[in-house]
Amino acid sequence: MIRNIVPVKIKNEYEIRIGHDLLGDCGTWLRNCFSAKAKKIALISNKKVFGLYGETVKSDLEAAGFEVFAWLMNDGESYKNFRSLEAALRFCSEKRLARTDGIVALGGGVVGDLAGFAAAIYMRGIAFAQIPTTLLAMIDSSVGGKTAVNSDFGKNLIGAFHHPKGVLIDVETLKTLPGRELTAGFCEAVKQGAIGGNALFDQTAQFLKKYSPKRIEKYFPELENLIAEQVTFKAGIVMNDERENVTRTDAKSRKILNFGHTVAHALEKVTNYKQFKHGEAVAYGMQTAGEIAKNVGILDKNELKSLNDVIGLVGKLPAPGNIEIKDIIEAVQFDKKSTGKSLQWILLKKIGKPVIVDGENIPPNILLKSLTTVLKNT
Repeated sequence: MIRNIVPVKIKNEYEIRIGHDLLGDCGTWLRNCFSAKAKKIALISNKKVFGLYGETVKSDLEAAGFEVFAWLMNDGESYKNFRSLEAALRFCSEKRLARTDGIVALGGGVVGDLAGFAAAIYMRGIAFAQIPTTLLAMIDSSVGGKTAVNSDFGKNLIGAFHHPKGVLIDVETLKTLPGRELTAGFCEAVKQGAIGGNALFDQTAQFLKKYSPKRIEKYFPELENLIAEQVTFKAGIVMNDERENVTRTDAKSRKILNFGHTVAHALEKVTNYKQFKHGEAVAYGMQTAGEIAKNVGILDKNELKSLNDVIGLVGKLPAPGNIEIKDIIEAVQFDKKSTGKSLQWILLKKIGKPVIVDGENIPPNILLKSLTTVLKNT
């Protein structure tokens, strides 16, 4: 049953459909999203997700008249790379997908990012649709059209803007999600609440205070509404700044969605994408950004406490361990939000009031102090 529909009103408008028990009718949905000329579908997933939902999705797509070919990538952020991308493109070519055909991503953010990038560059762009199966992908990576792969010199530095024709969010898939993946997703939910405003921040906090990951289905009606509010917020930012205009520095710039991500991407890079889930790294990134904002005098300590308190509700985060602060600082310099010679940080003046700050205005000792406070005192 569809509970919410969120439109993304860009040049090629599409809808994000949110509800439960939706996978069994995904063929009808995709027929409405794709061109009537679409015949073949490359269904990109991984072994674990496909084992849970692949046959249901494949069968329903075939019932809708599509010829479906499944390609399964390895699971994990470290496999979102050129080698996997090339293999996916080769698969599409071997199955003779035409420009009128399409790709469907069934999985989390890694699957969605790689599948979307493959769709963006195969034959210079073919249709693409998202069926996200993790909370993080539902509220964040499946919305907005950013697709990419990782490389030796940084995360998501090589990619393209390629919007899906539609996004289908079935919260039933969250029942099989490990607790750590739910934690990672709620970290991103806190991020969007922190930059989105008190209403979204408080709604997220209130949900986190009462839900249990062991009985998440009990909270599905409320969770569907929370996901819809999270998606509505992100879609609003995307519609206002679709391609993240590099010249914008206002509080409605798409750049604000990168709150917590400067340090997060550095953490992922220096640990070879193996120690942290993306959302977990974002949690440490938000805490660091909060410390920086407090230390440069723009964020009140009580506001920082509010942020940290809600981050504390998401679940246990992996310990940073013996990560060298100097390695984090070095990796930060290669972050994709660097424009020209200076890095741009997304900080908070207060909850719901993000601000873009030029890296030159953050003294090195403040960065060092803030990173040390978060990563060495955890």
